[in-house]
Amino acid sequence: MRAVVIQHEQHEDAGLLGPELTKVGFTLVRRFRAVERVDLDAELVVILGGSMSVAEVSQHPFLQTELAFLSERLALERPCLGICLGAQLLAASAGAQVTKGKNGFEVGIAPARWTKPGLEDAVVRGAPQRSTVAHWHEDTFGPVPQATLLASTDRYSQQAFRLGSSYAFQFHLELTGDAWLHWLDVGAESLTAAGKDLVALRAEAGKLRAAEAQNSQLLGRLAEHFARAMG
Repeated sequence: MRAVVIQHEQHEDAGLLGPELTKVGFTLVRRFRAVERVDLDAELVVILGGSMSVAEVSQHPFLQTELAFLSERLALERPCLGICLGAQLLAASAGAQVTKGKNGFEVGIAPARWTKPGLEDAVVRGAPQRSTVAHWHEDTFGPVPQATLLASTDRYSQQAFRLGSSYAFQFHLELTGDAWLHWLDVGAESLTAAGKDLVALRAEAGKLRAAEAQNSQLLGRLAEHFARAMG
């Protein structure tokens, strides 16, 4: 089984998700800011995060290509997984509006609160009511037509959804504590310009490390779901 992983930044990879996918039989096929026609038939497509916005299709033409590709995947009912920017792209492809968040830049290690339908979801079931995850986004999306809302935060209600066999997470379940520190180094200039406290953000790495095992378990159930979806 092929899992096509679409990467938008050199430092943002599949993280904890990669080993869980390979464990259930997926072969990872990595793409950087591109898709190929053959990917339409892949058993799974994973769209990762990135610093660009869904609205910036003129500056980043590959985003328009990805939007059209995801719309076609959804129409064919083939499984996709969107993370952060990937979740926004999947939401837009499904007919939701993606906008700059009115409640500001959400960045840090903090809980995502699973909804009642989320806690009843076959993948999420078994997770605590709140999961400690990494947040790093300025954009958000509105309700996704025909999707089930799975998670929210106090700042933004639309944090995760399920649509058919596809899933999307605005936050980063895949991120490790060490990767978080690396992301902070890469994004230090932009974070400082946004008025964020880098020292405080670095101090949060321990909270994410403590959650890695639990987040890996959830990602493992997610990988199993995608393997069964193609079975």
